[in-house]
Amino acid sequence: MKLLVETGKVEVDSEDRHGQTPLSLAAKNGYKSIVRLLVETGEVELDSEDRYGRTQLSSAAMDGNEAIVKLLVETCKVEVDSKDRDGRTPLSLAAANGYEGIVKLLVETGKV
Repeated sequence: MKLLVETGKVEVDSEDRHGQTPLSLAAKNGYKSIVRLLVETGEVELDSEDRYGRTQLSSAAMDGNEAIVKLLVETCKVEVDSKDRDGRTPLSLAAANGYEGIVKLLVETGKV
């Protein structure tokens, strides 16, 4: 991925037919180094939504990717209390799936 990004010839924030971007897929699947790389380009929308209204933070929280949740929160450029189309937030998704570490991390931001 780094080689592709460094060419400057790829659209790092492109969307597939489901509204998912390379960042959202990396966040959902737990690829911390790719998430960091994409965030550092400064060319990705950190709060873009997929067809379900889920942001990268929501996807990472829902799938238990605590390191990625932490990385995204630390950018201070994500809406910590965003709601998907069903009204679920990253906090509610993490809590519903029993991810205590993520719940604690989100609560400690003071923004939920």
